[in-house]
Amino acid sequence: MPEPTEEIWKKVAERYKTMWHFPNCIGAIDGKHINIQCPINAGSTYYNFKGSHSIVLLAFVDADYKFIAIDVGAYGRNSDGGIFSQSVIGKKLNNKTLNVPEPTPLTENGEPLPYVIFGDEAFPLKNYLLRPFSRRYLGDNEPNKIFNYRLSRARRVVLTFGILAARWRCFQGHLEVQPEFVDKIVFASCCLHNMLCTDNAFEPDIESLQLPEAVLQHLDPLRRNSTRDAFQVREKFRDYFNSDSGSVIWQVERVRKGKINS
Repeated sequence: MPEPTEEIWKKVAERYKTMWHFPNCIGAIDGKHINIQCPINAGSTYYNFKGSHSIVLLAFVDADYKFIAIDVGAYGRNSDGGIFSQSVIGKKLNNKTLNVPEPTPLTENGEPLPYVIFGDEAFPLKNYLLRPFSRRYLGDNEPNKIFNYRLSRARRVVLTFGILAARWRCFQGHLEVQPEFVDKIVFASCCLHNMLCTDNAFEPDIESLQLPEAVLQHLDPLRRNSTRDAFQVREKFRDYFNSDSGSVIWQVERVRKGKINS
């Protein structure tokens, strides 16, 4: 799983635009708890909000249900947002050292906008990381609801975690090995998953593989603060999805039927 180059990011973005009608996107991010047997003398270090012991797999996923980059080994007690901020991936994105392309207009002669990743409410809003509008910004605001729908639709690729667990049944229970070996097992499984997707043109059964939404607890409020620049980036993507050039014909009907509320 080599470090992505600028050319790789551009190919990922093109696939997201083609498959999910979401331009300038270079990946969806999410975390998965890998359950383990509590290590000796570990105390509550690995104890998570679900009542089990785990390490966390944090990963970028592309439009074809493959892993682009992963960070594995964080303690299960930590939140996805906190893990992301402290991870090598998160730090490189923040420092602009992950070979991400320069901002590109969404439309001809439009304003250049940054390439972005997207996550759920557990992640902080950044000018390179989009998250949904919270309920306080929805109400009767249809443009915001349309943005949330388009983001939620494209984030379906995080079903990759469910596909990984379905393929490698060891992840459906808890692993009875030390954490350092768990890290190796997870990394190898992700690499094999990518190989199988490439070789077999794998198309997942979306209906049977459903991931539960993470329960958000003990989030550090300082990590939830967002700069005005980040809000403006999200609003510009929202405006694009509500424009003639960026809308899809079914989005208003889906929103008005209540398919997406947050």
